[in-house]
Amino acid sequence: MSRSKEYERKTEELLLPILEKCHFELVDVEYVKEGSTWFLRAYIDKEGGITVNDCEDVAREMNPILDELDYIDGSYTFEVSSPGLGRPLKKEKDYVRNLGKDVEIRTYRPIMHEKEFHGVLQAYDDSTVTIVTEDGVEVSFEKSDIALIRQALDF
Repeated sequence: MSRSKEYERKTEELLLPILEKCHFELVDVEYVKEGSTWFLRAYIDKEGGITVNDCEDVAREMNPILDELDYIDGSYTFEVSSPGLGRPLKKEKDYVRNLGKDVEIRTYRPIMHEKEFHGVLQAYDDSTVTIVTEDGVEVSFEKSDIALIRQALDF
């Protein structure tokens, strides 16, 4: 397991009791480098949406734990954030929540001469995702070919 994945896994483990107590959902944790700075980010949500105060409360409770356990090498910035409307589908619960809804898919390489697709999420499993386009065409994708899948946003 990579160092980043191990940090993310450990952070999830430590965050879950805090979030359960607050009735929040853990959407994702990422450990990424942007420019010269490393970021440890936790994305949280709840029914009706997460607030800045919710994020602050979780960060305030998690910071002393991170300081005490000190399991991340080097310096980093810890952030707690809302996942936003355009969050990618990553976990099974994301796919379940979006079954029957419009999604957009971007692929790493052209499939049927296209790299962007829109349709209703019909099915998924460990390795594939199936949508029905607005033309009524059923299209299946290997998850390994998908660069991004998220709920389509209409404005």
